[in-house]
Amino acid sequence: MPERKTLLIITHAPSPNTQRLSRAITSGASDADIDNVAVRSLAPLDTQPDDINNADAVILGTTENLGYMAGLMKDVFDRCYYPCLEKNEGMPFAFYVRAGHDGTGTRRAIESITQGMSWKLVQEPLICRGEFQKDFVEQCEELGLLMAASLEAGVI
Repeated sequence: MPERKTLLIITHAPSPNTQRLSRAITSGASDADIDNVAVRSLAPLDTQPDDINNADAVILGTTENLGYMAGLMKDVFDRCYYPCLEKNEGMPFAFYVRAGHDGTGTRRAIESITQGMSWKLVQEPLICRGEFQKDFVEQCEELGLLMAASLEAGVI
């Protein structure tokens, strides 16, 4: 039996709609057909460097706040950047942004920080723009499923 891998999901979900997105990511990643992936879902304040260092892949989820990632997501990077630096180079990751506007600044910030950590973006970022849509939930569930299935299959 293949070694069990860990998919870490870190989401900032301050509203009922963003909580729906967070649950959808976790639900997709926890699909019953995926046997060898342990899914850990944490809020930004609960995330510690060891959580990241012990993961095999990461999904980040944040709101767009003032054209940037949520402060609590930035806090994860502030606290974990150096303790994780050089410990998980090549970490496969994906992210989604719940953007009231265009998500450009948030995307640029996440990509810049994770590039400095030498993480590997393995999915096109999911930017959920504008008014909340039911499709956002389905897209997040699919993102979770694809990441977990890819991790289990050894593709990432």
